[in-house]
Order: sequence, then C-alpha cells, then structure tokens
Amino acid sequence: MKFKTIFLGVLLVVVSQLSAQNAKEVLFKIDDKPYYTDEFIRIYKKNLDLVKDDSQKDLNHYFDLFLGYKLKVAKAYKLGLQHGTKYQNELNSYRNQLAKAYLNDSKVTSKLIEEAYTRNLTELRASHILISFDESVKGADTIPFYNRALALKNRIEKGEKFEDVAVVESQDPSVKDNKGDLGFFTAFRMVYPFECAAYKTPVGQLSNPVRTRFGYHIIKVTDSRPNKGEVAVAHIMLAKPADNNVALLEKNQKTIAEIYAKIQQGESFEALAAQFSEDKSTASKGGVLQRFGAGQLSAEEFENVAFSLKNKGDISQPFETQFGWHIVKLIDTYPIQSLDQMKVELESKIKRDERSLIITNTLAQKLKSKYSFETNTKEYKNAEKAVTEEIYSQTYELPKDKENLRGDIATINKTKKIGTPSFMNYINSQQKNKLTTKPLNKLVAELYDKWKDEQLIAYYNENLENEFPDFKYIMDEYRDGLLLFELMEQEIWNKSKSDTLGLQAFYESNKGNYQWKKRYDVAILSSTDEQAIQKASSYLQKGKDIDFIKQKLNKDNKVVLMSKSGLYEEDYDVLKKMTSVQSGVNPVFKDGNYYFVVQVKNIKLPENKTISECKSKLVNDYQQFLESHWVDNLKKEFTITIENGTFEKVKAQLK
Repeated sequence: MKFKTIFLGVLLVVVSQLSAQNAKEVLFKIDDKPYYTDEFIRIYKKNLDLVKDDSQKDLNHYFDLFLGYKLKVAKAYKLGLQHGTKYQNELNSYRNQLAKAYLNDSKVTSKLIEEAYTRNLTELRASHILISFDESVKGADTIPFYNRALALKNRIEKGEKFEDVAVVESQDPSVKDNKGDLGFFTAFRMVYPFECAAYKTPVGQLSNPVRTRFGYHIIKVTDSRPNKGEVAVAHIMLAKPADNNVALLEKNQKTIAEIYAKIQQGESFEALAAQFSEDKSTASKGGVLQRFGAGQLSAEEFENVAFSLKNKGDISQPFETQFGWHIVKLIDTYPIQSLDQMKVELESKIKRDERSLIITNTLAQKLKSKYSFETNTKEYKNAEKAVTEEIYSQTYELPKDKENLRGDIATINKTKKIGTPSFMNYINSQQKNKLTTKPLNKLVAELYDKWKDEQLIAYYNENLENEFPDFKYIMDEYRDGLLLFELMEQEIWNKSKSDTLGLQAFYESNKGNYQWKKRYDVAILSSTDEQAIQKASSYLQKGKDIDFIKQKLNKDNKVVLMSKSGLYEEDYDVLKKMTSVQSGVNPVFKDGNYYFVVQVKNIKLPENKTISECKSKLVNDYQQFLESHWVDNLKKEFTITIENGTFEKVKAQLK
C-alpha cells in the first residue's frame, strides 16, 4: 500500500487544515449539501506557501480545484463507498495512528528523549547471566529467583570467573555460543530495565539483580566507547544470483576481482561503479549510498568493512555478504547528531518501546483529575462476587447467569455509562497473564484500577475531535481523501488496467507515442590502455569472441579490458557518444580516460512497441486521459449551486 500512502500524503498537503478561521457562509452546494467558506479559506491559506505552480494560487483556479475535489467525494458517498469494510478499517487505523500524538505526556516524553540521547552517545559492551521465570510471577513469589541471582553475583565477587558461572548457570540459550557476552549496544537495543541497569553500572563491575520480562539478570559491563556515528560510502556490487547458480557465482567472484585489480591500477572507482555495479539505484551516482550508523543495515559484514576504513578515499578489498560481492570506498564520516536532530527519531522509538508504558501511566493519572469517574458500588460488589479461585489456574469462566451483571458499573464525566460486562470481560481476558495477587477481593481491586485507566484513556481518545479542533479537521479530510482514493481506484485505476478494449483503442489512437528508437545488439569493450583496445579491435575484426580476447589481454593478474553486451537504444550512454554507429566493428574512440570499441551484431530500426512492451506507460497515460474527462462528467451528474456573491467576498478578504 505504499502508493496509497503517497497518494493520501500528497492529498493531505492539498487539503490540510490546522485552525479555525472566520464565521462560515455557504460557498456552494452539491445536490443541496452545503460547503462553507471557512473550510475553503482555511485550506487556501494553508496551501498558499506550499504550491509551486503560481496558477494554483489564483482564487478562481483554486476554487475549480476545490469544487472538483468535493464533486469526487460526493460521487464516492453516492456510491456508498463509506460503508465498505476496507474503508472503515483503514480510516480507523489512520485515526489510531494520528491519536497517538495526543495520547502522550510531553514532559515525560521529553525526559525520556533526553535520557535516550545521552545513552546513545556511548556504546556499552556487557555480559549477563539470566535466571529465567515467567513474566506473570510477582511480589514475594519472585524472591527465590532474586536470591538465586544474588548468590551467583556473590560467587563472582569472591573470585569465580563470570564466563564460567554464566556457562553453567545462565538460562539464556545463547550462552553456549557467547558465554554471556552480548556485544556492544546503545539505547533501544535491549529491554528498557536491562538498558537502565547497564548504563548505571561502571565498566568492570556487576549490577544487582535486575528484573525484566525474561527474569532476573546479573549484568557485567565490560567496555564502553563513544558512539561511532555514521559513515558515507560508495560501493560496487555484483548481486548474488537468485538461484545460487554456481557458474554465475564463480563468474561474479572473478569479475569483482578484475574490477578491484583495475582500481589498484589507478582507474576511477566511480567510473567502474557506473559501468559494472548491479546496484542500479547507486551505480549512476558512482555507487554512493545514503550514510548509515552501526546496526542500521541488514548486512553486518558490510557495516564492519565500512567502519573499518579510516581515511576518506580508502577502498576495501572485495568481500562477500548475503547480497553478493562488494568493494567499498569511504566517502566521509559523521559524528553522532545533535539532540534536536535526533528528537523525532528517538520519540518514534520510545513509542514502540517499554518506555511507552511510563507515558501511558502518566496520562492516566492526569485524566483522573480531568474527568470524573463514578463507580456503582452495588454493581462492583456483584462483579467481585462473580470472580472465583479458578482465575488463578486460568480456568475461570464468566457466570452463565448474568442477571446481576447487566447494569452500569461506572460513569465517566457524568455522560458515558459503562456496563458491568465490560469489566467482567476485562477480568476474563487478564487471567491469561497468570494472575497471582491474593486474596480475590484484592485482585479484583487491582484489575479494576487498571481497567479504570484504560476506560479513561479510551474516553479521552473517543473525544479527541471535541478536545482538539485540529484533530477534527485532519480526520475530516483524511476521511474524504480515503474515499477519494477508493473512488479513483474503482473509477480510474482499475478501469485503466481491466478495460482491455478501451486500452487497445487508446493505444491505436496514440501509437506514435510508443516507439522504440533505433536499437543495436552490441558488444562494448573498454580499457584505459589504448594499445589494449586496439588489439581488442583487431581480434574482433578477425572474428574472435569476447572470452578469447579477455584471455589474451588480461594477463599476469592485471585486468586491462572489461566488456558488456546487450540490446541498447541509440541514445544509450556509450552509443550516443560515437560519431556514427555501423554494423560490424566500429573505430576505437576515447571518452574521458577510457577507450572503447563497439561491435554491432545487429541493428533494429525504429518500430512501434507492442502493448506488452509499453504497458506501464500506456496504462499511466490512459489513466490521465480518463481522469481529464471525469470532472466534466461529474458536473453534469450533480446539481451545483454556486453563491457567486459570497465567493466575491471571500476573494476580497483573501486579497
């Protein structure tokens, strides 16, 4: 759904609203549904500095765009697209994402961001011993596990080697391979309580037993170092064949060695990347990748090599990753970013981390002051009586006779009543967590407090549109934007793909737009050595194949000649630089530091592309053709009443 994300993102730029403006008047009606001046003014002002085309700043033109947009939305409602399950699910999903920004405590979040940034400045190396037990074990039941962990710490402090104790006692399955060593890490790499304990423990010392959801840990911090920041590198890559074809694997290994040999001979890394790298997204840019930090790539070998290069311009030897063969060149190094630069990224990570619970709990406490919460004592007592000891063995079932459990157990803000079944279902759902609090009345009270927090946050979430006008505006427009996407998909995009007769007719009427240029089936040989390329030209004229020529000229581990073959259009990079392109072996020519000789095996004259050969562009053009006639048809389908006098007042106000 990446396309939908892009579409809606662009759409929301066009129609975003952030604050209420002036008293509203009816600007126009579509089938008696009014659309108001305040929305038009709000949207126009928001977009005034965003649009690049000055024509779109013209109020008459902008009005036409706005009217066209509302006509499309009206068509979507007319078709009933707002009732679709897919639409409802996506709208709810978006609202949940948008609401996250409001279900937050800014002060607590800021402190967590600062803490994470400070820790991110330093990479720690630590080992641990884990005493594992279930997450549901609480209170006094954890004491035996704590004492066992503490006893292991005492043994180490009395002289036993940490690694020896870890191998025998730790219940982390990876201990067999790493003896408890977890390597280097920074913030967010470990569960939060573990991270906190590690960063509070001096190098060379042991932590006290620390509880996480996995059990108790004894942590030994063995090293620390400044965060290495980021690096920018370029690479030449030969991709690993998808089928692991042995012959191709061997060919790639040989070719990467040849490329490295040419680099060692002084040839340009960037030029070789442009010619031979199979990473198409970077080859034309000399192989340059976006800069990255440790742990950000999925290939650890690549990171290790990149960070091992010390000076700008250093080049690695060929090495292999799961993606293929690489040669890496260091472009630059970058120290860790400032707090302001990392703030958005850190906040995003916090929301996905255990730290988010700290924020949620703080919000719940604030809402207890903001909203009234009244408990119906009678209903609460009925609920309490309905819970039995089976809940501890996770075999509890809700009572079949629910006569006493049908009332309202709570009221929020004197307006929203919540039925007792809601709390009973919550209790039933929580027994999977292996509840241990006793006696039963204490457990029910504990669960009620948690349920109460959830209900307060849910009530707050449900009323965000009333609490925050900007939230309401964004939701209203995303709702319409999503409907428009569904409509476009149904009326334009799907039609352009499935309407084979219409597509064929459009193709026949526009064949001239879909043509191959003159194409050449060629072998292209290149070298920085003029004598070598002249010899290669001579061999080609004698009918020798490429493998024979390379075997003759690439000797003594020295690569002087490279080649590529294929069917290329006349404006292909090398071909367009030639004075003329003829059948057979063409004259040697020079471009920059390279000499080229091109053998033309076959020439294909310009011809029409078949539909399958131009399908992507053809469908895109057909979509644009259909859409260009769409609004005109909608204007005929709906009754439109424009309040011209009101629009003139709006124009005067905005000017």
